[in-house]
Amino acid sequence: MDTQSGTVWQHRGNERFPLNSTFKAFLCAALLDAGDKGELEPSSTVVIRGRDLVSYSPVTEKQVGAPGLSLTNLCEATATTSDNTAANLVMKALGGPASVTGFLRENGDETTRLDRWEPEMNSAVPGDERDTTTPLAAAKSLQNFVLGDVLADESRNQLTEWLIGNQVGQATLRAGLPDGWAIADKTGAGGFGSRSNIAVVWPAGREPVVIAVYVTQTTAPFAERNRAIANIGRALAESLQP
Repeated sequence: MDTQSGTVWQHRGNERFPLNSTFKAFLCAALLDAGDKGELEPSSTVVIRGRDLVSYSPVTEKQVGAPGLSLTNLCEATATTSDNTAANLVMKALGGPASVTGFLRENGDETTRLDRWEPEMNSAVPGDERDTTTPLAAAKSLQNFVLGDVLADESRNQLTEWLIGNQVGQATLRAGLPDGWAIADKTGAGGFGSRSNIAVVWPAGREPVVIAVYVTQTTAPFAERNRAIANIGRALAESLQP
């Protein structure tokens, strides 16, 4: 989605794909929105218990027991490192996966749905509509939260800062972009060859572009899937550069 020209390029844009960890961008938007509305306090502390830990939790596995981490810290962890335990704890504070779906519905996304917790939500079984989105729906929601007025200014800036700080997306869209272009993104991966990347990209000297890439049901190696997504970033750059 080119916010400067209004042009939308798509391939299978209305087909469902597994969300995988791209949902964490929406999860953190939901937390910030709840804080803006006074429904919870993002600075409140959660003490992490051993039984809370699930697979791939590089931040929270080192923080078991007192003093704990704030919900804001947990969102930073899940947005920047894709920490799964952090995502579950934020979801729990919000009321579970259905609350994230509800937040999306309230903000015009009638498609994206979150049904399960980490890591089960990454199963990506073909034909299972749980924990899925479409590329167009995901791109529009990301645009609303990062570039729109859904969130208060401070919260929108915080979400953008977290996504710019993504530490696990270096091999995908980021790898195809020129120096001097900024990107705020979230990646994901799951079963049946699923790989994904949603992003807001700020090309040098022009308005931003919103991208949503979802791949599933492929036997291509992980590195090859990464290269395919990076090539989309590269093609975008070539099309927009003078």
